[in-house]
Order: sequence, then C-alpha cells, then structure tokens
Amino acid sequence: MSSATGTVEHERAWGHLEDGTPVGRWTLDDGTLRVSLLEHGARIQALEAPDRDGRRAGVVLGFADLAPYTGKGRSFGATVGRFANRIAGGRFRVDGTEVVVPATDRGNALHGGPHPFSERLWSAHPVDGRAGVRFSLLSPDGDNGFPGNLSVHVSYVLSGGTLVVEYFATTDAPTVLNLTNHAYFHLAGEGSGTVDAHLLQVDADAFLPVDEDGLPTGEVRAVEGTPFDLRRPVPVGYRVGGDRAGEDEQLRRGSGFDHCFVLADVPAGSRPPSRAARLEDELSGRVLEVWTDQPGVQVFTGGTLAGTLVGASGQPYGPRSGIALETQAFPDAPNRPGFPTTALRPGEEFHAVTELRFSTS
Repeated sequence: MSSATGTVEHERAWGHLEDGTPVGRWTLDDGTLRVSLLEHGARIQALEAPDRDGRRAGVVLGFADLAPYTGKGRSFGATVGRFANRIAGGRFRVDGTEVVVPATDRGNALHGGPHPFSERLWSAHPVDGRAGVRFSLLSPDGDNGFPGNLSVHVSYVLSGGTLVVEYFATTDAPTVLNLTNHAYFHLAGEGSGTVDAHLLQVDADAFLPVDEDGLPTGEVRAVEGTPFDLRRPVPVGYRVGGDRAGEDEQLRRGSGFDHCFVLADVPAGSRPPSRAARLEDELSGRVLEVWTDQPGVQVFTGGTLAGTLVGASGQPYGPRSGIALETQAFPDAPNRPGFPTTALRPGEEFHAVTELRFSTS
C-alpha cells in the first residue's frame, strides 16, 4: 500500500504465539524513516533513521523473532498500560472504592500488572491516506483489577522524518489510565555498545525523587545543582557511566537514570506538545527530539539490563545499551493528589500525543 506520504506493508504472520496464533508486522516508510510495528504489544520492533550521510541504520533496541517479546523482553518498544510505571502496593481508590492490581515489582504494580498491554495481541488497520497504522484493544472491566471496559487505540504515523504516536481511550466506568511507549534508543545503531557518548538534554526544571523501591517520594525536586540537571546537553556516561551511579543516592536507586522528569503540572492532553528531550550521537550526526503533551518523561538509561537478552544484531543488551524516553503521567499518581490526575470517566476521551522527530547535525 502506498500513499502521498509513504508506503505501508503488512506481513500477516511475522511470528506465532504458543497456541499458533499469527502475529502480524506492519512496516511504514516515508523515504526518511522506516519503522516496523508488531501487533503483539502494539510495539516498535525496529526503526531505521539516516545519519548525516543519508545511511539508514536501526536505532531502536529489538529482537529478530517473537520469542523474547513474549518473555523478558516484553516491554521493548511496547505500548505500556493500563498504568505505565509504578503504583504503590498495587492499591489505590477510585471514588472511594479500593482497586487492587497484582504486584509485580518489589511489592508494587509495574506497567499495569502481571498481564499488561505489552503482552496482548492488538488488532490493526492502516490509517487512510497516510503512512500509518492504528492498533486497537478492548481491555475488559476487571482487567488486572482495573475498573471499566476500556477501549484503547494507538496510532503510529510517519510524516517528514517524524514518527507521531497518538493514544486514544474511552471507558464505561471511572478508572485511571497512563499510557506510554517503552522503546530504547541507540542513535549510533542498535547493538553498537553503550549510549555513554550520547548527548542528552531534558527540558525540565524538576524531577521526582524515588525511594528504594522506585516509587516517587512525593517530593518535586529542582534539578539545579544535581546530576539530574540536563537542561544543557551532557554525555550520558558523564552522569551515570562507570561508578558514577553509585555516587548519588538517587542514581544508585535507579541504577542510573530511572526517574520521571517534570514537564508540566497538568494532565495529558491539556496543553500543546512541547519538547521534552533531545538526544544526539555526534559520530553519526543522528538527533532525536521528543515532543509531547504528557506531563512527564521517564528517563531510563537501562542500568538493570543484564546482558541476558540478545538483540537483532546478535549483541547482548547490557547496562546502558539504550536509553528510554517514556512520555507519560507521573508514577503513582492515583495515590498522590498533588500530581496531575490520571482519572478517566465515562463521557471523556483520553488523548495524548508524542512526536519522535529525527534529524541530523
């Protein structure tokens, strides 16, 4: 299929689940970027972007077959939900009624519980007239404990070297929702070592400190005078490489950066998209700017990647093999009245957008 903005290809059985169900792959190409998307997890499986000489290379960590995505690699490139990041104790209240989500990480619910959106098979169809695909999923009432039948859609559209990711959702009962994409980026090329030399800039004046279990403490701390001051470009390794992560309590708790940076104090969709972060690989010249209308961006430098997963290039993924820039609401927001709300009610539509803008320097 082709359109004025690029091409869309559909491979109906890129892989199969254990029960034999086929998993399709969609590939979009606008002449600048080429991105492959899987129906399993509505995820980015591969993304190729040009360097300053026009040579394309894969810049997203991913796998050559389906098996890792159904196991320890379930979050790679995936749409994460119903609630991205952590909920303390897996418990919160909606209109006075307690909701319990099974704990999956140090006694807390992480990324929506034990069977999150990243493990689901989504339906998909092309976006009319554009190089894009729209994924859809019905999350039933009580799914991992969350109330309400939730209809959720994620669209990926290529346009002029930008991958636009949009989220839509409606519910028939009061609930909470926090959606993100969990792609890891390596602008020098997937499998080519660490991202220590990448220049990282995050357009945030504050971040959310975490406790020993990775939960926000409730404090909103200014980045001024801390290793979290990324308002000017800084090499990733200069802040978290070597033994540096152990020199700061917060970096130690996150094994590097695994923190939400504060972009705004309003819910997703309540403001126009603005730049959240900029990442640059000086050698190749590749630049990624992340723009979003979400209130936060979780910067994760992959300090807990243990080298047990082998990527598409045949290289194991160890600490800092990639960096995730996850635009999202604040973690544990349902238990923190001072954080922007993540509540979604009948008659409302959740809508959020993130733009991955690629260029060269």
